[in-house]
Amino acid sequence: MGFSLTGEALETLGGLNTLVFDKTGTLTYGNLAVSDIISLNDDLDEMDVLNMVASCEKLSEHPLAKAIVEKAKDIEVDIEEPKDFKMFPGKGISCKNSYGLVYAGNSKFLSENNIDVNLDSKLDQLKHEGKVSIILALNDSIIGLIGLSDVIREDSKSMIDSLHELGTETVLLTGDNTETANYFASQVGIGKVYGNLLPQEKLDWIEKLKSEGKKVCMIGDGVNDAPALKTADVSVAMGSVGSDVAIEAADIALLGDDIGKIPYLKKLSNSTLFTIKANILISMAINAAAIVCSVLGLLNPVTGAIIHNAGSCLVVLNAALLYDRKFDDSIKKIDTENLEHSHYHFHNDGEHSHSHDGIKVIDEIKTESGVKHMHVHKHALDRQSCEAYHN
Repeated sequence: MGFSLTGEALETLGGLNTLVFDKTGTLTYGNLAVSDIISLNDDLDEMDVLNMVASCEKLSEHPLAKAIVEKAKDIEVDIEEPKDFKMFPGKGISCKNSYGLVYAGNSKFLSENNIDVNLDSKLDQLKHEGKVSIILALNDSIIGLIGLSDVIREDSKSMIDSLHELGTETVLLTGDNTETANYFASQVGIGKVYGNLLPQEKLDWIEKLKSEGKKVCMIGDGVNDAPALKTADVSVAMGSVGSDVAIEAADIALLGDDIGKIPYLKKLSNSTLFTIKANILISMAINAAAIVCSVLGLLNPVTGAIIHNAGSCLVVLNAALLYDRKFDDSIKKIDTENLEHSHYHFHNDGEHSHSHDGIKVIDEIKTESGVKHMHVHKHALDRQSCEAYHN
């Protein structure tokens, strides 16, 4: 089925009325790409900025850090080993290298380290483009900005729409700035958005929602989501891109990262709870009727035993009907002869060696080195028929 869960989690999921999402790696692919490298110091060029921040991010497991290090490796930057590396979850990191004491993170993190941040116009431009920004400081002054782009999963909006049709409220909690969070939320249809959150603040929001009498499911993938995942009534982790900590903390793991399965799980859980309650009523009604018939002398021990066992069989058969119900309208169907396949690739604009014939290009990201976009095209399941699109 593409997911793992316990019976308790499935039962609890049916009573939920609020689903809370993280953004990166959940509603988006988490395949971040460095789109902007901005130097704010006349003595440092863009390569210096990239080298400095890549050195600082080299030991971090955060998706933003991995994207920056990957960018540096792609253009063959010799990444320096950091010293005195420190990570501050939800804020940023610091380290020492040949340039000096380097800070990389959000404006709140730099302000806490007594570094003046006055970049509103440049930050606003990146935010309005839906990009994540990392501010870079050397010693006690700002020296650069890194902008990163992410791509929304193509089934995120349909998944949110399906949840709304089921009467479920959706909320976005993210560590990204509020403007970027609002941009992505507007694309998928989530109305309630809370940005600039630390891991503890995500946990506080989950507790606040629960204190309002809501039954909450948290869906996330990162280390920063683990406390909130553990606190929610039910939690779902993205199995492929999720961190080990998040998967361990969650009750349900989506093994293929297909978030289209979330409405499916909700429908299955709703029907399971309905069937459980119906079976209880059926068995109680049969037993009550049998008691009355016994008192009236209409049943003897043999017929009473037959009715008792018949009632048990009826309950089991009713439960077995769950296997034949169709809840998978929101799950991607795999047609081995005409597979719709999405993948990322990077190439310098106009210099690609693969074919663009008969494909749909979506979510194009322009960077200084070229263009990154996603292909959607159809082909048979075997790789050979798709080789022309992967070169």
